[in-house]
Amino acid sequence: MEQKWPQEIWLVRHGQSAGNVARDAAEAAAGLQIDIAERDVDVPLSDLGVRQSEALSAWFAALPREGQPNVVLHSPYMRAAQTADILMSRLERDDLVAVHADERLREKEFGILDRLTVRGIAEKYPELHAQRHHVGKFYFRPPGGESWCDVILRLRSVLDTLTREYCRDRVLIVGHQVIVNCFRYLIERMDEAKILEQDRLGDVPNCSVTSYAFDPALGKRGKLGLRLVNFVAPLEVRGTPITVEKDVPGAAKA
Repeated sequence: MEQKWPQEIWLVRHGQSAGNVARDAAEAAAGLQIDIAERDVDVPLSDLGVRQSEALSAWFAALPREGQPNVVLHSPYMRAAQTADILMSRLERDDLVAVHADERLREKEFGILDRLTVRGIAEKYPELHAQRHHVGKFYFRPPGGESWCDVILRLRSVLDTLTREYCRDRVLIVGHQVIVNCFRYLIERMDEAKILEQDRLGDVPNCSVTSYAFDPALGKRGKLGLRLVNFVAPLEVRGTPITVEKDVPGAAKA
């Protein structure tokens, strides 16, 4: 039987960013807009985000060499690229067969709702706020932005890339909260109700790991089996605070 999948896939959400901190401050102050100057793509890690990334880097480095990632794909957004660089800092560079920024792994685009808090959306765009609650986050597409379905569509082509180019490799993917959830939707073959149930259980922690390993005993031809979900033990071991802030734009739960 010919294996088509990577041997292992790790999905990692970036470390805490300056945008996560700014969003928390805006929500706490009941503000309408998140106060941050950079474009979303340029928002860097916070100091804590760097520490979280370093803690997770130590965990990856402690894996047996033959069990460490040898392919690293990451969102081009600065906070994800910085996280990926830190995670790779303790790996054997000679073992890495590919390291790429991939725009398909970028954050979900929020269009005109970018940088607005939940209150800001409700006050500035009450009709969109009502529509979002009626339609639900899975299908709702703000003007100029994306729905979860749009993100899933671009990630389907990422899975095609993984099976075509990285069969039997060990792939680390560094992205964003919605990216982790939408990969789960695809790999675990969920439906709308199931992935939204998982989303309601809690946000994806910064620098948490969700992972899959190829199991030849699953299905008729073997497939990826879930191993870890939102795993944060590497941070806990090093006493690094766990953060679960939403991403910068108006990403509140429906």
